[in-house]
Amino acid sequence: MTLFNRIFHEHPAAAGESYFEHMFFAVGFSRRLMRAALAALAHGFVPSLCETTASSTVLDLNEELIERRAVLARGRVKAGEMIHDA
Repeated sequence: MTLFNRIFHEHPAAAGESYFEHMFFAVGFSRRLMRAALAALAHGFVPSLCETTASSTVLDLNEELIERRAVLARGRVKAGEMIHDA
């Protein structure tokens, strides 16, 4: 396998996705993580702000990853089967 294929195609293919499907999922996931990080930062300075935003987001993302990995383990990943971003 060429270096290009290993870097850009091996992991998305293992997840049952194309490069762009995987990219959109990862970008959406990172956007949600950044929102949680900013909420936690705001909460750190003003405790009455964003009291549960970061923890709720992290718990939701964890559930989503557990479901995603279960689908991958069953080998049922198809285009459109997974929820890419809520």
